[in-house]
Amino acid sequence: MKKDKHSAAAAGGKRAGGFRMWLLVWGLGLAGQICWNMENQWFNTFVYAKIGKDPSIITGMLICSAAATTFATFFFGTWADRTGKRRTFISWGYILWGIFTIAFGLTEFISKDLYLLMAISVVLADTIMSFFGSMGNDAGFNTWTNDIMTEKNRGGIGAALATQPVLGTILGTVVGGMLVGENDNYMRLFIVMGVFVIIFGLISMFALNKNDDVAPSVNGGFWKQFFSVFNFKRFFSLKELVLVHVAIAIFFIGFNVYFAYIGNYLIYYLGYTADMMGIIEAVPLVLAMLTAIPIGILINKNKHPFICVAAVIINIIGLFILYPIKAADVDPTTIFNLRIWLGIFVVGVGYVGILQTTKVWAKQLYPRNAKGQFEGIWILFFVLIPMIGGSLIGQAVVKTSGETFVNEASGLTEYVPNGNVFLVGAAVILFSLIPILLTLRYRKRV
Repeated sequence: MKKDKHSAAAAGGKRAGGFRMWLLVWGLGLAGQICWNMENQWFNTFVYAKIGKDPSIITGMLICSAAATTFATFFFGTWADRTGKRRTFISWGYILWGIFTIAFGLTEFISKDLYLLMAISVVLADTIMSFFGSMGNDAGFNTWTNDIMTEKNRGGIGAALATQPVLGTILGTVVGGMLVGENDNYMRLFIVMGVFVIIFGLISMFALNKNDDVAPSVNGGFWKQFFSVFNFKRFFSLKELVLVHVAIAIFFIGFNVYFAYIGNYLIYYLGYTADMMGIIEAVPLVLAMLTAIPIGILINKNKHPFICVAAVIINIIGLFILYPIKAADVDPTTIFNLRIWLGIFVVGVGYVGILQTTKVWAKQLYPRNAKGQFEGIWILFFVLIPMIGGSLIGQAVVKTSGETFVNEASGLTEYVPNGNVFLVGAAVILFSLIPILLTLRYRKRV
């Protein structure tokens, strides 16, 4: 008897624990997170090194790329739900993502006399890259992980999705620092990372098969279905899901206050080189990543609110460890500094806990027939709102309480972030405890 697409999807779900499925979960997920890390970390240091030490450019990049990411996730998520063809969006999204990552680096070769053109070009290039990255990773890969998630593997998938950003940060910062080197060779970094993502896009074309597609979910015309997700009456009726999204939005507003500037803080305020910065972040985060194992066990026991409360408190403690560190407290010729390493480790533990838990928690609450579109809702609260709010707050903190210099060659004022970004970030993150605790009122046993 011929199997229908529902049967094919079910077969894919049954094979979710197999080698091929886990290879794709880790391969595509890690490739995507390394590329996102490069954008979130090295794009910002690229701006300071090649264009100017102006947080306004970073804010423009964050806001525009977040808007592009959000629109692309809704657009391609709707398209993927209507066709059921997850493979197409994953493969072509990753390939185009890699191509435009390389294209981003070409902005370096615009004449430095055309400062405004350089600034606009780097924001535009980042926006295009983010658009296709969201097609492959958010609307494609993340929706596919929703399709294959079961009660038996949700802890493992949650651990993978949470540890991949940490691993991406580790590999992206260490390898990125080695590629950039002391001579600021950013073009080499973008070429290597872009090719890496393209390769995994090509691999997915052959590794994914019909079992990875699902039955189409069509609700009227395309744009009717696209805008149906903005019927927030349906979303707000899911009280627990709403509160999880509000919590993640508040947490990552605070996260974006400091994370966009942590590379420039280590390089331009504390005096480390780019390659040293990678190692300083990597080692503590490797240790923090190990906590994903016990967290995964607690997730399988449905302890989501408990984990999130603990993660928020731990994250704030880490930020308070980092806040008072000044340039005078650091010897930039040596990599090891106990306070910096301890602070990054504790921040990392909280970050792994909140991300690992909320990703699984939200996915469990998605409506079955609109998983692709609800990935768009996740991106709205996880990317758009935090990156706009966090970047604007972070820019204000750097410009009003950071270190200020005047570049004698260009005459432009330069702004270098200091520990205040950690203090303000912690203050914002504290408020995420409110919606987390409110979820207890609407808690479902899943």
